[in-house]
Amino acid sequence: MAHNKAEVVVGGAVLAAAITFAVFAAQKTGFGSATGAGYALTASFRSLEGVNVGTDVRLAGVKVGAVTDIRLNPETFRADTTLSVQEGIQIPEDSAVVISSEGLLGGNFVEIMPGGSPFNLAAGAEIEDTQGAVSLISLLLKYVGSGGGASQ
Repeated sequence: MAHNKAEVVVGGAVLAAAITFAVFAAQKTGFGSATGAGYALTASFRSLEGVNVGTDVRLAGVKVGAVTDIRLNPETFRADTTLSVQEGIQIPEDSAVVISSEGLLGGNFVEIMPGGSPFNLAAGAEIEDTQGAVSLISLLLKYVGSGGGASQ
């Protein structure tokens, strides 16, 4: 009987650890978060390298939404993007949107750089000031091609 109690205790501990891990993973990935409950804004980018539907939209480093749609505009050859922003977060109309990187090995995210206008963007409005993704490979090739800045 003591052998069965030990198995039950160990099994319970393993089950508790599995549930804790699942909750942690769900919180880190944003699974089940209500980013869909918000309002849409649009922006047009020259390059969306590393950004997909579901990519985080952040303001001051805090996730405030997600990318909900990406389409190539055949007339301008730009990536027309729809962003969902949580209700209650007002974005000034002179704000900018930048594709930022989490580091050399991290992924990209969409960052809202708030402006100073007293007027806010309405649902469906377009953010005009955008800056696309910067390719790290292109930057490295430019650096190497220029001699790397070494003194001669």
